[in-house]
Amino acid sequence: MEVKLDKLYPLDVDATRAWTLLSDLKAVAGCMPGAEITEQLSETSYKGGVKVKVGPAVAQFGGTVDVLNVDVAARKLTLRGKGADKGGSSASMDLTATIEADPADAAKCSLRGEAAVIVNGKFAQFGGRMMVQVSDMILAQFVANFMATAQTLPQPAGAAPAAAAVAETPASAAAAPAASPAAAPKVATEINGLAIFWALVKSWFAGMFGKRA
Repeated sequence: MEVKLDKLYPLDVDATRAWTLLSDLKAVAGCMPGAEITEQLSETSYKGGVKVKVGPAVAQFGGTVDVLNVDVAARKLTLRGKGADKGGSSASMDLTATIEADPADAAKCSLRGEAAVIVNGKFAQFGGRMMVQVSDMILAQFVANFMATAQTLPQPAGAAPAAAAVAETPASAAAAPAASPAAAPKVATEINGLAIFWALVKSWFAGMFGKRA
């Protein structure tokens, strides 16, 4: 079964920092709940896995990710991922991710993702509609983590500060409290399996009532 996705996510971070994060595959994997890069096979090939936990049950996929193309000028990255679990299910994905600058606000940008996902085995029985819903939930978790992580990166050279600078006298500067360090982003460390399960249940009931109607 094949599912195609074309998503655009607004980000409250500048395009420079977003691209710096996107072009670091290991850092990107850290933004995907349950995913990790375990080994670098070559300059463009990596080995890793994704773990999904629903209550006491755990499903784990192992596979590879290959970087097919990197276009720095266009801030575009093309990947191909393949994986399988012990139960015989497998999946592959061709993904093109692009950072699009916001022409009206240099402090914002968008992350566009275009993907073709092919699923075989027991997961294919869920159908295309369910797979799209599950993909949307996983991507929403990823984007929230991605933006939080990108915001912690150093500001690009020449970037305007987030707040307007206020002129200080020597006295006021001495009285001003020291700036507190930015808090580390709180990122999800596991894919929200319960939310995914609930989405599948809702889709199943919707399908049943639809058939009866």
